[in-house]
Amino acid sequence: MSDAQSYLRVTSADYSRWCGAMEVHRRLLDRNPDYAGNRALIENTAFAYERQERTTARQSVIDIPVVVHVVYNTPQQNISDAQISSQIDVLNQDFRAKNPDIAGVPGVWRGLVADPRIEFHLARTDPLGRPTDGVTRTQTSNEDFGTDDLVKFTLSGGMDSWPANSYLNIWVCQLQRGLLGYAQFPGGAAATDGVVITHTGFGTNGTATAPFNGGRTSTHEIGHWLNLRHIWGDDDQGCSGSDFVADTPNQAGPNLGSPTFPSVTCGNAPNGDMFMNYMDYTDDVAMFMFTQGQVARMDAVLDNARLSLMRQAVPV
Repeated sequence: MSDAQSYLRVTSADYSRWCGAMEVHRRLLDRNPDYAGNRALIENTAFAYERQERTTARQSVIDIPVVVHVVYNTPQQNISDAQISSQIDVLNQDFRAKNPDIAGVPGVWRGLVADPRIEFHLARTDPLGRPTDGVTRTQTSNEDFGTDDLVKFTLSGGMDSWPANSYLNIWVCQLQRGLLGYAQFPGGAAATDGVVITHTGFGTNGTATAPFNGGRTSTHEIGHWLNLRHIWGDDDQGCSGSDFVADTPNQAGPNLGSPTFPSVTCGNAPNGDMFMNYMDYTDDVAMFMFTQGQVARMDAVLDNARLSLMRQAVPV
């Protein structure tokens, strides 16, 4: 059984959130010494930002160019432009703290809600400088994909990435049952950099299916792409893991569904788990916030490991 599967509390084979980011992370640590070294540098920088020993000089909102690679086996999986647009709309609310459901954050944590000051737009020029709508479409003979990055290469039935120093690559495809998405943390190979989302968890219309039809799988995975960890620390219910963010409460493991506040674990009474955080495993309607500490980690990676991409972004 994979690491991701071992720590997931499954309540339904069809309706449980499974993110494969940590599975990919552990595989890269085992197989790629350069990745391990890069991660150490990135984390040391992130710690300095989160502890406010360093702060970002960025004053403006940035707008990151995105390319969506639709890789489909059946016509239904070839999602519409409207479905893609709906996902960009969600990201532009969630990464600006402008999502209407942010009003549901419990009063005890409202002071921790933070605006990452990041927006996204579909790319307007391709790597050769030609006009584009920011979407590629590739028909594949593969019935589905896993966390092995095959979807990211034309030779294995997927689509090659666009340069990761200029675009956020998002692959949308049919993922294996139970897998909603996965991301590569900063520090990995450029050819596989980006996020992968199953088409039934992408956007808010078309093939998007409840309870993951609110566009929050992409928000969660892009959080990983910006160096955020799962809020419970991936320690298999041990109460000893950490997401390396001081303002997110310690919790035992992932929350599923739509919990009721407060949900107490790991002796974190009276307020309990911050299950409405985007980096938990709750249903889309139940997650709606990033914290100040999480945004500091995003700032650290945008100022450093992803600085080349930020230079391609458009100040708003």
